[in-house]
Amino acid sequence: MRVLDLLRSSLPKKDGESEEEAATRQKYSYWRIRIFYSMYIGYAFYYFTRKSFTFAMPSLMATLGMTKIQLGALATILSVTYGLSKFLSGVISDKSNPRYFMGVGLVLTGICNLLFGMSSGFLFFAIFWGMNGWFQGWGWPPCAKLLTHWYSQSERGRWWGVWNTSHNVGGAIIPLIAAFAASQFGWRYAMFIPGVLCIGAGFFLMNRLRDTPRTLGLPPIEKYRGEAQSLQEDEEREEKTPISARQILLDYVIKNKLMWFLAFAYFFVYVIRTALNDWAQIFLLEAKGLSLLKASTGIFWFEIGGFFGSLAAGWTSDSIFSGRRGPVNAIFSIGVVFAVVGLWAIPSGSLILSSIMMFLVGFLIFGPQMLIGMAAAELSHKRAAGTASGFVGWIGYLGAASAGMPIGYVCEVWGWSGFFVVMGVCSVISVTLLVPFWNVEGAGMEKQQTAS
Repeated sequence: MRVLDLLRSSLPKKDGESEEEAATRQKYSYWRIRIFYSMYIGYAFYYFTRKSFTFAMPSLMATLGMTKIQLGALATILSVTYGLSKFLSGVISDKSNPRYFMGVGLVLTGICNLLFGMSSGFLFFAIFWGMNGWFQGWGWPPCAKLLTHWYSQSERGRWWGVWNTSHNVGGAIIPLIAAFAASQFGWRYAMFIPGVLCIGAGFFLMNRLRDTPRTLGLPPIEKYRGEAQSLQEDEEREEKTPISARQILLDYVIKNKLMWFLAFAYFFVYVIRTALNDWAQIFLLEAKGLSLLKASTGIFWFEIGGFFGSLAAGWTSDSIFSGRRGPVNAIFSIGVVFAVVGLWAIPSGSLILSSIMMFLVGFLIFGPQMLIGMAAAELSHKRAAGTASGFVGWIGYLGAASAGMPIGYVCEVWGWSGFFVVMGVCSVISVTLLVPFWNVEGAGMEKQQTAS
């Protein structure tokens, strides 16, 4: 309360504003910032336990003799369990308190990392990495719910874009931690150290996060921001007659044809993003002749590109396209086609060109990676945000699963040329699925429901 009092003292009452309105504004200002930085930090730490394996892969190949197909199988297992969990957790999260849902999930992923690091056989690797994937699914849906309830349609692109950079912050820092730990102490410490850090971060989330504005005695975000009065009234009616989880899933997700188009586009976007994230280090080592440290630098620039790409996509969709996510998804996806070709064509041994192309691919792929999930939340229903984003996320992570063992097999049999043929095909398909959304307005399903 002391911090809240300090914030209140720094936000004087506006002219014509009642005491109650001033108190609401001050309270909203405090909680929006606190919830945002908490879930930002929390999701960055989720990446610590999800991507630590990527930087242990070269050591596992060297010390345990694991093949690319085996490593790809583990990546596929995580993607399958994560995608399924993301969907089911999305349904549950719409009825749950994100404070504990997200925090407990992060603690459990940390424990799974520790168990993985204590193991040696492929079977135990598969079990603990699959469990890690399951608890990873507890991170995204609570964030989608919080972003939808605490930030309105006209500003959500910018807030969601900034939040999405947590992927890249976590993804950029983990190579420094995991690669250093693996090189100095062995691959097991590349799992141990992120695991311990995430257990502590999980308890941090349980302390800092809260649920929706209503649980803190605040009005809906639309009322606070003076936007979409009809949607606010619709939400207030539904508070008196709650929507069941089954109705949310069937009426606002499964029967919504837009969800299916977005989901299949997400599938191919995630094939590209995950394949490059997981295999680019080995590609730069084997095909471009870079050292382990330089190849890891390439992954760093992929994440930095994603950081700026998320910000650019969110700002552009809000400021230039008035809250429409479709045009930005289409433009960025077209750019991915050319960036993938450019990455394959760079000459061997060039760290600068490799870093530039990894930056460009990251910049472009993280636009649709962010906005497709956001569009799903907006084109469904506000109270189905977790379910909708979880559903498209589940399909997306089937694509991520395809970037594991199947891509490992492609690399083993057809080499890196086969890898980039697959990336090019996926890029073209994603463009084809996203272009039809060019003129689709946000919050479409909510408007339809309110009108009916």
